[in-house]
Amino acid sequence: MTDSRDPSDIPFPDDEPPAGSHASEARGREPGSDDDEPISEGGAPHLGFFQLPDEEEPPLPEERGDDAADSHWGEPELEVDTRPISQRAAAPRPHRAADPNADYLKGLNPEQRDAVMSTDGPLLVLAGAGTGKTRVLTTRVAHILAQRKAWPSQMLVVTFTNKAAREMRERTLALIGPDGEGLRWFGTFHSVSAQILRRHAELVKLKSGFTVLDTDDQLRLIRQILDAEGIDQKRWTPRYLASLIDGWKNRAIWPEKLPPDESRQFAEGKGGKLYTIYQARLATLNAVDFGDLLLHTIRIFTEHPEVLADYHAKFRYLLVDEYQDTNVAQYLWLRLLAQGNNNICCVGDDDQSIYGWRGAEVENILRFEKDFPGAKVIRLEQNYRSTAHILAAASTVIAQNSSRLGKTLRTDASSGDLVKVRGVWDGEQEARLIADDITSWKQSGRRYDSCAVLVRASWQMRAFEERFIVTGTPYRVIGGPRFFERAEIRDALAYLRLIRSESDDLAFERIVNVPKRGVGDTTIQKLHVAARSLDTYLTRIADMEIRAENIKGPAKTGLRRFLIDMDRWRDMYAIKDGEHVTEHSRLLEIILEESGYTDMLQADKSPQSQTRLDNLKELVRAMGQFDTLSAFLEHVELVMDNAEGKGSDDQVQILTLHSAKGLEWPMVFLPGWEEEVFPSRRSLDEQGAKGLEEERRLAYVGITRARERAYISFAANRQIYGRWTSVLPSRFVDELPAAHVDAVSETGYVAPGGGFYGADSGNTFKSRWDSDASATSTSARGTSGGASERITP
Repeated sequence: MTDSRDPSDIPFPDDEPPAGSHASEARGREPGSDDDEPISEGGAPHLGFFQLPDEEEPPLPEERGDDAADSHWGEPELEVDTRPISQRAAAPRPHRAADPNADYLKGLNPEQRDAVMSTDGPLLVLAGAGTGKTRVLTTRVAHILAQRKAWPSQMLVVTFTNKAAREMRERTLALIGPDGEGLRWFGTFHSVSAQILRRHAELVKLKSGFTVLDTDDQLRLIRQILDAEGIDQKRWTPRYLASLIDGWKNRAIWPEKLPPDESRQFAEGKGGKLYTIYQARLATLNAVDFGDLLLHTIRIFTEHPEVLADYHAKFRYLLVDEYQDTNVAQYLWLRLLAQGNNNICCVGDDDQSIYGWRGAEVENILRFEKDFPGAKVIRLEQNYRSTAHILAAASTVIAQNSSRLGKTLRTDASSGDLVKVRGVWDGEQEARLIADDITSWKQSGRRYDSCAVLVRASWQMRAFEERFIVTGTPYRVIGGPRFFERAEIRDALAYLRLIRSESDDLAFERIVNVPKRGVGDTTIQKLHVAARSLDTYLTRIADMEIRAENIKGPAKTGLRRFLIDMDRWRDMYAIKDGEHVTEHSRLLEIILEESGYTDMLQADKSPQSQTRLDNLKELVRAMGQFDTLSAFLEHVELVMDNAEGKGSDDQVQILTLHSAKGLEWPMVFLPGWEEEVFPSRRSLDEQGAKGLEEERRLAYVGITRARERAYISFAANRQIYGRWTSVLPSRFVDELPAAHVDAVSETGYVAPGGGFYGADSGNTFKSRWDSDASATSTSARGTSGGASERITP
């Protein structure tokens, strides 16, 4: 769907204060006035930032009578300010001495107070997990306004989500009341850029009414371009080109600046040409994508310095939340705007930079002091969330990273429970134990929604979803659909359902053209009409229509190939000598390969494609636990039929570690801490040491989500394609501090090298990505028939 509205839904702000506000009265005051403390209705100082003392509010001429008016406009009694009216109107507000006892400062710790009151010059606030960064940001805005250093419309506060921007604005208004209604520049990078771009659209050859394409429209446009250029879209998918273009825009690279080696990433060197055509097509349509909102604004600022100077005058103070998550384009955007007054405050945590896979650059926060010479750095280290044991565990793990600015979290809370580290036999046992712990927690009088299961990858959710259904534990998946509701899982299940019953019309319709076979909606509609007239099912009528030559062209070829494949796969699952010719989980692998479904996902090359492949591998694993295809499909139907939470809000929450950032729970479970799962093998293969450090930051984020209890677990074995495979515990397990960990073995597991858990143990496992490692780690492989003790070299 194309959205022609401004993404922020906020009109471009007028610099004038709202009608009827005291701001209009204060604008004419001269800086340096001695008597500038605002007075409340009762005569006492208060936070009415725009109210002036009564004696400094001269009555309007019409209120003094005609003679007074004539006298006033005749010979002036006071010295005339000879500055141009525009300069006087744009003059800074008269400053006010800081009140260390102001209400809005109460309850701040010394570090927070310092961050709030250090108003001028560049400031980096390193805010550790649970240290109250949002309060610091909002109180800092209130303090700047209380000191009359800026009008509300001169404050630019930028964050990453519209929800966060709304919440911060609301919290700020709660501090300063109605006098803060001019705080209009609270928004995301994209929403603020959209407002600026609409005002200066002609400078980049757009009209102010440009449309902002959503993902579907972007893909549709790219598909048209690939068609026109004769590009094989099965090999070079629109989604892959869209991801490349988004990546280039995140790094502020225009088509003419695209390096040749990056152009070769798509269609054998045509990436740059297609990028150029795409941008030209957007201009013709008077449209932009989300990346363009920043990119066009950067171009306006760099090519039109007079426009940038206007915004330097407009924004006296710039505050940025989650600075560690900025990409190159956002970094350049901020640097350009900060050049004017140099009053930039960035709040972030380098230890929580976990979005490198979508363009975030942790280096932006690491080099802040270099980018802004003389910058002040304040560390917020007082944690108000977690117990001492939890903080010690998180701090010890993250200390292994070399690329960090460094800070040490502390808490006044009790030590609490030790962090429990549990080795289990396999993933199913892991799910059982966690479900049992949650049941006990509930029986002790706590709520389900005070628990969370945080996984590294979405495929890990299946075991927990199924176990919670068995135990009757209400749950919900945050940040995405449930495992069996994911598109790729539904597609695979549709193939299997059609194998089981060729009369399953819903399954037929879902996958007859997935992957693309040239069987479009028109052909399917014809099949429906014919099937209804003969009271039969789609598979049968498709065969009849092909034989009768009623379907022609690509549709006939694709439909015929599909029916032949389905017949062959059914024969492979036929029973011979009392057994199925092909084991059902192996059959699914064959279907995914021969149908082209696996190739379709691999050709996609988007960040989500590997996740979808991993989910399909987990589906194959799940099938291996059932004796027959029918038994498995019946199990899935039972799972799907389970009502999510039965309407209750009290549900256990399952989500990925990435989705958990910014959230917290009393009890947190962190399963699957195994090599190649966490840290992710893909991250290590693609990014090496840099990827390992981001994975470690992800571990830090996971641990610090817990307020009272944290459970970390790993399995000794995983069943892959029907075979038991030994796996190594994550290196992060042995980076935990032994003094703060309760290590529990559920399997008689022996750690590598004969050691046990904890940073003080004898485990010397190293990765080739560790700075002092010389060997490549590999998972010990083998088969096992039961829960025996695992012995590793």
